[in-house]
Amino acid sequence: MKAKSIILALAFLTITVVSVHAQGFQLGAKGGVNLSQIQGRAFDQAFNYGYSLGGYAEINVTKHLGFQPELLWNEYQARTADNANQIYTNLSNGTNIRLNYLSIPLLLSFKPTKIISIQAGPQFGVLIKSSQTFVDNTKSAFKTGDFSMLAGVQLNLGWFKLGGRYVYGLTNSDKVGNLDSWKSQGYQVYVGVRII
Repeated sequence: MKAKSIILALAFLTITVVSVHAQGFQLGAKGGVNLSQIQGRAFDQAFNYGYSLGGYAEINVTKHLGFQPELLWNEYQARTADNANQIYTNLSNGTNIRLNYLSIPLLLSFKPTKIISIQAGPQFGVLIKSSQTFVDNTKSAFKTGDFSMLAGVQLNLGWFKLGGRYVYGLTNSDKVGNLDSWKSQGYQVYVGVRII
């Protein structure tokens, strides 16, 4: 089902690019900082830094309305709480967790003015890599698919973009059992540059 979602998202992106090419189309690269946490009793509730790198397409349907699909490599970091082993017997206290996702945000973009875009939409993610082992290994402890909602503001400054957004995870990432609910949330700050 997760693979189907990604295929549908890519198909949607391709069709949209072809159909509205005449309306205005841009491609660019972007990078930034993720400040995120995993909510749940097994995790420290502090926000941790990670990074985000990738590309975006800007598809303008009208002067004020468009789409901004993206393809990103997102790193999220977390730390297990002091009481982690009381919830999961194999989960060590104070373990640093690093999760890398291939993320596909599909954002609706509303431009009240030329330099400001208000954006919102879903983000689909696939867990690609993890750095630490616990409960056999991190990849088996976390579900491989993630679904989030994003909302934020972007400044369009000629060939450059500067933005910030809030990310709220809707998926319970806990694959170990039903003892806790692991949901992510965080903030992203980024800089982008138009290539074409």
